[in-house]
Amino acid sequence: MSDDVRTQRERMLAGDDYDASDPELAAASARARELQERYHRASLEGGDARAILQELIGDLGEDVEVRPPLFVDYGSNISIGARTFVNYNLTALDVTPIRIGQDCQVGPGVQLLTPTHPLEPGPRRDKVEAGEPITIGDNVWLGGGVIVCPGVTIGDDSVIGAGSVVTRDIPAGVVAVGNPARVVREL
Repeated sequence: MSDDVRTQRERMLAGDDYDASDPELAAASARARELQERYHRASLEGGDARAILQELIGDLGEDVEVRPPLFVDYGSNISIGARTFVNYNLTALDVTPIRIGQDCQVGPGVQLLTPTHPLEPGPRRDKVEAGEPITIGDNVWLGGGVIVCPGVTIGDDSVIGAGSVVTRDIPAGVVAVGNPARVVREL
């Protein structure tokens, strides 16, 4: 990493190895945590929660509903399409981009996990991380407790059954369930 002139943030967004303890990234993460807390409070107390959510999320479509609490690394690397509904307790670790399409249904307790870590103990101890983006197509339904792993794309109109762990791409127009998630039928 020492020969690379890019910032740690630039390396992170490219999906390359980066130093997760970088001060710029720590400040961005702290900002996200503050906005998450403000969003939750505004939702409970009748404040302007939508404005806070727009400040937190990189690209927020029209008529999106996100029920708090919401947990993100940065928020700025997330795109949520119009008319999407996100139920309670979404964890979206966005060290690389997360795109959620239009008209999606995201069940409670869903995890969208872009970070990856080295298998070797030394680099892990040194806080080296990387990431792979996640893309959720339009009109996708992720059942409660679904986990989507780094680098996965889920095609338009697909349904992922509750509790499934999606470790590889899922085509459009199918139902997939299990751990690891497997296609069980076409729609």
